[in-house]
Amino acid sequence: MRSFRLAFLACLSVLSLSACASRPPEQVAAAKLAFAPEKPTPAADIMSFPGPRRGLAGRAIRVNHESDIVLARGEVALTFDDGPYPGRTSAILDTLDSYGVKATFFMVGSMASAHPGAARAVAARGHTIGTHSQDHRNLSSISFEAAMADIDQGRRNVMAATGSPARFFRFPYLASTPALRQQLASQGIVDVSPTVDSKDYFSSTPDQVRSRAISTLVRRGSGVVLFHDIHQRTVSMLPGFLDDLKARGFSVVRLVPGQDGSAPLVASATPASVPQ
Repeated sequence: MRSFRLAFLACLSVLSLSACASRPPEQVAAAKLAFAPEKPTPAADIMSFPGPRRGLAGRAIRVNHESDIVLARGEVALTFDDGPYPGRTSAILDTLDSYGVKATFFMVGSMASAHPGAARAVAARGHTIGTHSQDHRNLSSISFEAAMADIDQGRRNVMAATGSPARFFRFPYLASTPALRQQLASQGIVDVSPTVDSKDYFSSTPDQVRSRAISTLVRRGSGVVLFHDIHQRTVSMLPGFLDDLKARGFSVVRLVPGQDGSAPLVASATPASVPQ
């Protein structure tokens, strides 16, 4: 009797499996959903952070060497090159103030001399000052002596306009040489290179500049962003860009000169031995 019952149960199991296998796929899917609806797995947001969102303003990073600029995930440093430019630089300062964040401005010496009031305003409103040569020349294409003379003149003119020396420098076109970098480092001047290029110097719309910068930051997770305060498109896109940063949980850090001694105002253009 027991063997008969086992055989009967086995037959029922086979019939059940056969019926399931022969059902149309849509019926199988419907039965599956009716039992327990499947929830799609949300895509991971690279910039999502646990806990409540904080303000946009982040920490200050003291920089004695470029290697000191170590950004955590979600940290952004804002930098602006080529100014100051009347009207546009001041509009950028107003936007930064309204969001409570600071930036670094790499000024061209000739621009600072032409617009000293705009240059002073940047310093007076608490932003970090850097220099960007005197005439925005490609310093890698001229002699070491000529390049250092251009750097020195730019630093003198920026100091005359702002009232304070600048320990940060950025090469025009990011075009440097080992000799120039070594000479600046020996004088305590920090070469600050960007890691995110907004390409706002292209003929782009403000939305294109904003989207390009944000997408690169999201992909990288952090970065030193290159903008230019001489372009109206940059002025126009900045509020939306900062809104995007805040919505995604980024924080804007401030780069400030370190305190391991004061650098001289001007790097010597005629060192005892010119590095090769």
